[in-house]
Amino acid sequence: MLPLPLLLLALASAPSSGPTPPPVGPVPAKAQGVASDGAQAPAAQSPAEVAPGADSGAAEASTDEADAPAVEPLEPGTPMVAEDASEQGEATRDAVESESAELEELRALEGAALDPASRSTAEVMQSLRRLGLANPLRMRMLDALDEHTFREDEALPEIPLITDLATFDVRQIQDRYDIPVEMQPLVAQYVQFFQGPGRRWFRKWMSRAARYVPVMHPILEQYGLPKDTVYLAMIESGFSAHAYSWAHAAGPWQFISSTGKQYGLKQDFWVDERRDPIKATHAAASYLKDLKRELGHWYLAWAGYNTGSGRVRRMVARHGTTDFWLLSEERGLAKETKHYVPKLIAAALVAKHPAAFGFNENEFDPEPVLDFDEVQLTDAADLDVVARAAGVSVKAVQDLNPELKRWCTPPATAKKPYTLRLPKGAGTQFADNYKRISPAERLTFRIHKVKRGDTLSHIAEKHGTASEAILQMNQLKSAHRLRVGGELVIPIPAGKRSGGALATKVAQARRSGVVVRPEDEVPAGTPKGPVAAGPVKKETINGRTRVTYGVMSGDSLWVIANKFNVSVDSLKQWNNLKRRNPTLQVGSTLFVWPEGTTATASVQERGGTVLAKHSVSVARPAGKAGKVHALAEGETLWSVAQRYGVSVDDIMRWNKIKDHRTLPTGKVLLLSAP
Repeated sequence: MLPLPLLLLALASAPSSGPTPPPVGPVPAKAQGVASDGAQAPAAQSPAEVAPGADSGAAEASTDEADAPAVEPLEPGTPMVAEDASEQGEATRDAVESESAELEELRALEGAALDPASRSTAEVMQSLRRLGLANPLRMRMLDALDEHTFREDEALPEIPLITDLATFDVRQIQDRYDIPVEMQPLVAQYVQFFQGPGRRWFRKWMSRAARYVPVMHPILEQYGLPKDTVYLAMIESGFSAHAYSWAHAAGPWQFISSTGKQYGLKQDFWVDERRDPIKATHAAASYLKDLKRELGHWYLAWAGYNTGSGRVRRMVARHGTTDFWLLSEERGLAKETKHYVPKLIAAALVAKHPAAFGFNENEFDPEPVLDFDEVQLTDAADLDVVARAAGVSVKAVQDLNPELKRWCTPPATAKKPYTLRLPKGAGTQFADNYKRISPAERLTFRIHKVKRGDTLSHIAEKHGTASEAILQMNQLKSAHRLRVGGELVIPIPAGKRSGGALATKVAQARRSGVVVRPEDEVPAGTPKGPVAAGPVKKETINGRTRVTYGVMSGDSLWVIANKFNVSVDSLKQWNNLKRRNPTLQVGSTLFVWPEGTTATASVQERGGTVLAKHSVSVARPAGKAGKVHALAEGETLWSVAQRYGVSVDDIMRWNKIKDHRTLPTGKVLLLSAP
């Protein structure tokens, strides 16, 4: 039998069974150069200075890095064309990286191989794990070493219950992790937190981990990251795809918008790919790989993920050490960052061996592993139609596609289709059923930009659709307040036969509790707080009375002119309004010069506030007593009710109104019981 050193050398020179495939996923944000001798070349630029989940206390702008150019992600479907030489160079780099990695693993094992008495270290174990379970070189080296403790496919003995963290030697289990773990005081405190006050939440995290960890592990390995890095997503979001922080970080890896875009995560009206567990894991792996390359140690890379690499780099330069624990004792890092690394270590320790830390497997309710079919859509599709065609629930479709922000998929074409995930086994049924649905029986979609004064009913009437359908398509809870400048997706019948599709959408919305009530119809742009409303000031100038009037909801120049018995042209002249139909902003003020003593007597001032008591003179229906009001353009029953101190229901009852959305401008409304 050959001596072990010679055997190792022979194995190192043996050809591999095949080239190592390059990672699959988003294009890395920065190119990684490799020198001809296998050493890593300096990075072209540093990772983003603001961490994905950084807050204002943890993130810090760096003036010396502000000029670093942002990396623009490629749009989906953009062809990647390269010269022959470039393609060969890329292949060469892949080969060099692959072979250099094998040599690195071999050198890492030399110490243990040449000294049979030495015990296997965590560093050796990590090197073997990075090769991957299926790597033939790994298996040959394991056989040569005859080291059974390295084999991950063999069950490891259970770790006994740890009853005293103060005396527990974490080195006994370090070889079971491929990230560096140690028992610092803060690590122990976080372990105790997960065992005690945070136990309820840790159970949820563990249940959710069963769904996402098996999918994330292979992605992390593709980028050469330790698989246990997955627990960074655990402490960031608890593996929640829809987690959203006060710092506007989103998704399982908690990317802020700018860093997400830098690493290829699309964010627009239709989708937010930060919420996609697969796409976001590719981006996070690329980002963490850049951080590790820049900062040199995983502890520093994790800290950089939280606070930004610039701050960590400056701390290292200022204090002359790369020891995270020493740096965390100095001023310069936020408390959140100082706790970030120990929290991750504690989460990894407990999550991989929960029984050893006092958890019972019956405490967890593991979610099914993320598994799905993919289908290609060539146009925007209503999720309800998709779900019915696939024979699944809408929630099942939404759970598999958390990046979707609307009740429909984004616009797509045959050249650039949209890839939608469906529950495993539903893809074939969907393909068969969906092609049988005529386009005329489906809904089409348009985008409406909300303008000041818009209400949901007016928008629905303009597009020939229903308010309830708009609410549901945009996942809005209420029509109470629309944001000026915001965008809404409007479901519109594609043809005469698609009226049934709209009716189905409205019925579905109402069953789910979506109801549009008149009192919810607040025009867009209506301020939330108290504003100038009605006449707010009366003064005498050169013997004439001037009233300063605060525009109220539902006001128009015609309405205000009638209140003060003046003309619309006079109002426009007094206030320098040159547009033919100027838009009035609620809360803005207008100058009014009422004519004669009759008009001025109708304006009373009370404690600095004036009240106009002029009623609009309109023809009343014969035999009807009480006040009446002519509905002006832009007015709603809600605004009329607020002005006269009555309820919407009363107005509808007094005037026998069944549908508040079909009231014409100029309609005379009774404002008291007949």
